[in-house]
Amino acid sequence: MIPKKAKAGGRTTGLLYYLYGPGRANEHTDPHMVAAWDAGVADPALDSSATITTLGMLLDAPVLMLDGPQPQQHVYHVPVRLDPGDRMLTDAEWAEVAREIMDASGIAPKGDAMAARWVAIRHADDHIHIVATLARQDGRAPDVRRDMPKMQARARELEKRFGLRQLTSGDKTASRWPTAAEQAKAKRKGREETPRETLQQAVRRAAAGAHSDDEFFAAITSAGLRLNKRVAPDGAVTGYSVALPGDRTAGGRAVWFSGSRMAPDLSLPRVRERWSAGAGSSTSPGVGTVPSRAAAWQLAAGHVHQAAAVLGQAGNEAGAGEMVALADFLATYAAQAPEAVRDELRTAARAFERAGRAPTSRRMDSEASAHLRSATQLLVTGASAIASGGEAAAAIAILVAVALAITAAMRWHQAAQHAAQERAAAQAGTHLRAATEVAYGAAGGSGRTGRGSRAAWQRTAMEPGGPALVEAYASVVRAALPHLAEAVLGEAAWPALAATLRQAENAGYEPSEVLARVASLRGFDNADSTAEVLVWRLQRQMDSDARNASTSGGPTILPQQQTSATARPPRPTDASSSDDEGTADSGARNSPPPVVGQEPLAIEDTPLGVGANATTFGEAVHQAVPEHASSVLADPAASTLAAYLIKAAGEGLEPAQILAEVVASRDLADADSVAQVLTWRMQGRLQKAGVPVALPRIPRRTGPARPHGATPGERSAAERAAQEAAQRRNAARGPRR
Repeated sequence: MIPKKAKAGGRTTGLLYYLYGPGRANEHTDPHMVAAWDAGVADPALDSSATITTLGMLLDAPVLMLDGPQPQQHVYHVPVRLDPGDRMLTDAEWAEVAREIMDASGIAPKGDAMAARWVAIRHADDHIHIVATLARQDGRAPDVRRDMPKMQARARELEKRFGLRQLTSGDKTASRWPTAAEQAKAKRKGREETPRETLQQAVRRAAAGAHSDDEFFAAITSAGLRLNKRVAPDGAVTGYSVALPGDRTAGGRAVWFSGSRMAPDLSLPRVRERWSAGAGSSTSPGVGTVPSRAAAWQLAAGHVHQAAAVLGQAGNEAGAGEMVALADFLATYAAQAPEAVRDELRTAARAFERAGRAPTSRRMDSEASAHLRSATQLLVTGASAIASGGEAAAAIAILVAVALAITAAMRWHQAAQHAAQERAAAQAGTHLRAATEVAYGAAGGSGRTGRGSRAAWQRTAMEPGGPALVEAYASVVRAALPHLAEAVLGEAAWPALAATLRQAENAGYEPSEVLARVASLRGFDNADSTAEVLVWRLQRQMDSDARNASTSGGPTILPQQQTSATARPPRPTDASSSDDEGTADSGARNSPPPVVGQEPLAIEDTPLGVGANATTFGEAVHQAVPEHASSVLADPAASTLAAYLIKAAGEGLEPAQILAEVVASRDLADADSVAQVLTWRMQGRLQKAGVPVALPRIPRRTGPARPHGATPGERSAAERAAQEAAQRRNAARGPRR
């Protein structure tokens, strides 16, 4: 509930005519009085003998009886509005609200028969207007000192009384709302948003990619904005203001906005914090040398994913700085994102803007801030790079990484009891999920909805074999998760979870054990869909096992040999981070760890043995899985599969023969990624044969050079998301499709 005192006026009757009228755009519906200073006051909307003019004269009567001069602006106007998520109040409840607000303001204290006169008028479902005159009936002026804080405090009490959304008192982190005059002017000019909002987003993007005052001001001017610097007598720049070209007053003067007028964190001292004290001074490997926009986005997604893993873990001040860096990244990417998701991302960026302003001091030299600043650098660099294809998959990678970061941000604000910022992060997460579903659908083509779409999950149960599939794995869920089973089985994503469990079983996992394992990693308190989270965790677990087998000599949890341990699989970067611990204290934390590059995709000519007559990877695949050969060779997981076959050949096994054996062990018709499933089976097959699974390196023939310090075989979250997108594009097989 939000009471807001409007500007004082001098025409009581004129305001009443507006409130009882149709409004500026016929937006007023059923205008009527819900309460007044006296129960006997007639409502002009219901009583034919009463008029608006008479009501205005009754309200103004005490003004004429004041002891002393009459105030020119004697009309006291307070609109009281509900939050968009609140239930609708009845007229009786609104009457109680009006009396409480007038009591808190000092206009009409309870039990005071000589208080000022007032009426409350309702012409919409979600708000009322309270009109009063600044004159008591005993000839004195009412005491309205500190009326707004008192009304806000009373509104918090009314929210509890009526079961409404609990808002918080202002923490001075909110942006200034566009005024009614600004909104009306934008509408006349045909603009979708006010100049204040346009300038705010443009300046935020300029600040996000800058590393000095000169870069910041250059970015503003290159964005087409007018810039005015405030210079002190000693030549130092102490502030700035911007204006939108063509935005002028009626007198022809440009309308200037200072940074603090646009948002609290856009004042020049706050903007300078982004590059002061070494924050963002380092350059990530690969920045400035990206070959294409998609490559820049993939690297950026990797940085965001690594930032999400440590976000909020370096203390309150560092956490506040990390929120700023995340807001900057989101605002920058929203301007460059594919057209299909651009509107949702812009809405998400504006929603998260409040979450980026924590009501505390901040510093921006943490590891997560450095990762996010590097990711923003990559976006700025990629904006001028060539769009050579692959942007759709890279966009999905960024959306997935940002979703994890926003979830971490929401939990940080929740722990710090920043209620307004927590809500802003939650709203941004909602828009981001919508953008992710749109992106998955766009990547899968117009005729097929992506994996992120709930429509695809619901369709699983209706396809051939769908009912039998969900029925077969229902007992698995009940055995592994007895306390969550009924909730999971009733969700829209349950068919997708059943399909993922079958995929895990085909790869050699015990479904109930691996499901219990991933469910124990973390709770589900903030999840919109428990089944959706379990699908994500199962896929990540299987992908992690295959990746760790190639990087550390063996999988974290072998299929059919899982334990009940609840610890998370070690991150690929854990070893390197422990090795570098000694240098962290010497100031190296400003430079984020490098993000690995992409794996090669076209490796069909890779020999699987020694000698001129050695079988190539492409020949082995065509012999073992001719119906899936094209999709396997195009899959990013093909490089890991080839490495296992090379290892098998080195142990005296025939690559084509052992590949044919693992292909024949189970059906592949329902596999989303045949290459990934075969990789898991080869891993288990070599383990059973007693062959160490430490893999050889596949010589790199294409793609950018791997940054220094990356673990061989390691892939970032961005690349894994790109792999999933490639799988969906190539998954036109099997009876279900």
